[in-house]
Amino acid sequence: MGKIVYQVSPEWEDLRIDKYLTEQSEQLSRSYIQKLIKEGHLYVNDQLCRSSYKVKEDDVISFDVPENTALQIEAEDIPLDILFEDEDVIVINKPKGMVVHPGAGHYTGTVVNALLHHCKDLSGINGILRPGIVHRIDKDTSGVIICAKNDFSHKNLADQLKEHSITRQYEAIVLGNFQDLEGTITGDIGRNPKDRLKMAVVAKNGKPAVTHYKVLNQFAKTAFIACQLETGRTHQIRVHMAYKHHPLLGDVVYGGKNAEFKLHGEPLQGQTLHAKILGFKHPRTNEYMEFTAQRPEYFEELLQTLSK
Repeated sequence: MGKIVYQVSPEWEDLRIDKYLTEQSEQLSRSYIQKLIKEGHLYVNDQLCRSSYKVKEDDVISFDVPENTALQIEAEDIPLDILFEDEDVIVINKPKGMVVHPGAGHYTGTVVNALLHHCKDLSGINGILRPGIVHRIDKDTSGVIICAKNDFSHKNLADQLKEHSITRQYEAIVLGNFQDLEGTITGDIGRNPKDRLKMAVVAKNGKPAVTHYKVLNQFAKTAFIACQLETGRTHQIRVHMAYKHHPLLGDVVYGGKNAEFKLHGEPLQGQTLHAKILGFKHPRTNEYMEFTAQRPEYFEELLQTLSK
């Protein structure tokens, strides 16, 4: 038997558990999940679950499946841009286009596949699909992320995230110019009621979200900005900037065709967003540490192109 464990992140809250699990894994059908529930094999926070249950943030969902159904996440020899590493944590600069952890349609080539090859030990709090993963950034967002090598470090870092004490600064290129060269965007973020695969600023069932921004440079029709997250909702910067009519360049999900842009004749693949700085207290020493990730080459070329 293979054990599957998921920990629910906030953007999935209030989704029926069978729907949630089929969204997480393309290998498990909704009918199969319902069968597991009916037969008493599915647990939420170590309690048997009903099929009508709606998941909540931080719920731990666990169940056993036959080996021929269980997901096998393989170690892969993928180079990592390591900014820092010790026995407790590893800090990396994730490239654009790389998925953080395995999920529907992405079971190879992820940060987790690379970490399994590089590290002997990773924390197991987030289950077999997300070993060591404390937080994530989108596939097409580059920059700093931290991973935990043991459960002690994972829990400590997760607590810092909940307390909003981790420093997270991003850089982005957005459409349009700003009248106010710095400011704060507030607006609860939740699932878009018209499209559950997207997030939105919503009036009901959202989570508080706060983004601070500062304009670093303005070009003819775009702006180069820095953003600091006070909260960490899914797609927060992308959603907040689109909400203020400044969608990120390349982000056709939230900016539509207006966000399309070509560099050297080729369309941008996804949003122009870079996680520049990450600061946290080391889980064992309590020493504050801060790391800066160099912008990817395409981002630098794009800034040069826009400044001409």
